Amino acid sequence: MKLYYSPGACSLSPHIVLREAGLSFTLERVDLRNKQIVSGGAYGDVAPKGFVPLLVCDDGERLTEGPAIVQYLADLAPASKLAPPAGTFARYRLQEWLAYISTEIHKQFSPLFSPKAPEEWKEHQRQLLAARFDYVSRALEDKSYLLGDDFTVADAYLFTVLRWTKLVGIDLAKWPVLVAYQERVRARPAVAAAYEAERIKV
Repeated sequence: MKLYYSPGACSLSPHIVLREAGLSFTLERVDLRNKQIVSGGAYGDVAPKGFVPLLVCDDGERLTEGPAIVQYLADLAPASKLAPPAGTFARYRLQEWLAYISTEIHKQFSPLFSPKAPEEWKEHQRQLLAARFDYVSRALEDKSYLLGDDFTVADAYLFTVLRWTKLVGIDLAKWPVLVAYQERVRARPAVAAAYEAERIKV
């Protein structure tokens, strides 16, 4: 398999999952600003959506959208317990978290990265994110991870988007539960390996 990624972007989530699952893969870095594959070629030629992540499977099938990719990867390695079995209520709980992270947290960051977004709008987005962080913090108060004791693909996704707070001037210190959660996930060997491979400094 081949994962097209940009350092620290949402593609970090499936990158972490690939390593947690112990799957064989290669990485292909993408310069999103110029829409170019760093090793050569236009990214649009392989990824019409123009976004990362993109997973190219061994049989040539291509899969986009992080929540779909991470579930596919988890199902390739069921012993890793990165996702509950399909059809169980726990699997739907996982999907609930993936949907929430995708629509209510991930997308709220977009204006904060845009130089064209008015500061008033950015402040509105920060307030929305604060409310989301309140909710997630409460959910994690008595748990190591989102679904309990087991690290899942939802944790890889949440960790990825939470680390963006450092890039947009949001101080997570207000949410000590989230700070502890970030430290717990960051200490995982697969996460450390993904950081090293992508050369992420923070």
